[in-house]
Amino acid sequence: MEEKALLQVLLGEFHDKLSRLKDLVPREAKFPDAPNKIRVAIGMRRTGKSYLMYQQILNLLSDGINKTFILYINFEDDRLLPLNPQKLAKLVEAFYTLYPENHEKKCYIFLDEIQNVDEWLLVIRRLYDTKEADFYLTGSSAKLLSKEIATSLRGRSLATEVWPYSFNEFIRSKQIEIKKEFYDKKTQDKLNQIFNLYLSEGGFPEVTAFSPDVRQQTLQEYLDIVIYRDIIERHNIKTPAIIKYMALSMIYNIGKPFSINKFYNDLKSQGYSVGKDILYDYANHIEDAYLTFSVELYDKSIRKVKTNPKKIYAIDSGLIRSLTLDYENDFGRLFENIIYLDLRRRGCKINYFLTKDRYEIDFLIQTPKGEKKFIQVVWNQEDKQTLAREERALQAGIKETKINGEIVSLDSYLRNGILL
Repeated sequence: MEEKALLQVLLGEFHDKLSRLKDLVPREAKFPDAPNKIRVAIGMRRTGKSYLMYQQILNLLSDGINKTFILYINFEDDRLLPLNPQKLAKLVEAFYTLYPENHEKKCYIFLDEIQNVDEWLLVIRRLYDTKEADFYLTGSSAKLLSKEIATSLRGRSLATEVWPYSFNEFIRSKQIEIKKEFYDKKTQDKLNQIFNLYLSEGGFPEVTAFSPDVRQQTLQEYLDIVIYRDIIERHNIKTPAIIKYMALSMIYNIGKPFSINKFYNDLKSQGYSVGKDILYDYANHIEDAYLTFSVELYDKSIRKVKTNPKKIYAIDSGLIRSLTLDYENDFGRLFENIIYLDLRRRGCKINYFLTKDRYEIDFLIQTPKGEKKFIQVVWNQEDKQTLAREERALQAGIKETKINGEIVSLDSYLRNGILL
């Protein structure tokens, strides 16, 4: 189909969808108000990047921008295949052909899952230099978008990370009203009930309304799509079984150290033949796809940082629980994972810390303002032995580094969140 005719169909469907969008859950992530910057939303598939675009588009319409000034293309649409830079350029030019007056107007160009187009950076850079338009992009790869775009677009872009629902967004998605300022026993019980639901269901927007069996199946399909489309196909992985096993091993062990060397020996004992360098590449690919995340030890000695294993966290508690029942009696690690994601949402740099006596502190964070703080996560404050152990580690870390810290318990989290 000719690009102009195809674009007319796509725009017609898009305008129809806009008219049907109601009751969107306002996302905490927002595109920055940064004129003359290409705004990029990155994150795992199905976290809500497209809806962040819709939210921005609805804001433009409410500000009086005519819909004919807005172009939206989703590059996951199979009707656009085969994708190449020439097609991307022709689709944008077809938009100006459909609305010739836009050559003289400020336009708004939204390109969803742009990483599916080969050499898209060259086209975007040319369009940015030649069109009077604001550009909004989304993609499902940290490497292809946040890292490469920084050099290829030379400071012309700003990235926004999009995560599954936070706890507050989850509450809003359920249309539940909670008045935390009262925090009486009724409020506490209600918050505990909702949080346990959040711990179980996770925060992927689409699945919050699904039944448990459909939600589990959908989340498992999310994992398969990410592994096969965003990792195996994109990086031409020759041993797909190994990289899937690696991703699952990481997800099964959130909050724990993950050693590439131990994983290599595990594979070797099973008869697999693969080099350690390849396994390091695989780990990077999994993280670039926003499936799991690694946290390094904080230490002034680079040797200690490199010789100690990284701790692993995952994108979503619901996804974790859809893959294993091991967490039925280990909500502490799921809670720690949620705190990690909250810290990432706030833009913190995150490490873990070992005291001189090798007591572990879950997180040593650096806020976007450069302030450092210890965060020690405790699920059950009524377990006095565990609480004493975590407090001992925290106080040892504070004494050794002169960095302040706090214990985040379930009760303090539900009452105040994380105090930064």
